[in-house]
Amino acid sequence: MPEVYGNTIDEQTRCIHYHSAEDIIAIKFKCCGKYYPCYRCHDDKEAHTVIPWETNQYDEYAILCGVCGREHTISEYKNTDRCLQCSSEFNAGCKLHHHIYFEENNNRKP
Repeated sequence: MPEVYGNTIDEQTRCIHYHSAEDIIAIKFKCCGKYYPCYRCHDDKEAHTVIPWETNQYDEYAILCGVCGREHTISEYKNTDRCLQCSSEFNAGCKLHHHIYFEENNNRKP
């Protein structure tokens, strides 16, 4: 399993900020190429700002299931609510933060 940086509290990538039963993913940040459990962990450890993945990069493997270690593409992650390998459920509330991690179609730059 890739290394997960930040303030993790267990081996399934839960962190001090988000630690419910469904908080089991880590996100590879485009800006630094490191997996973090959340944007707050990233901001606690890095001196740069988050750069969201562009829509034309949604085939990049950037989501890690903390239960089984399977990496998902951004498209796979955005089109499911659970791990495609172990079926562990992802936190639906993470969608509230997608704009931080992922450029949306309506945010594309000309």
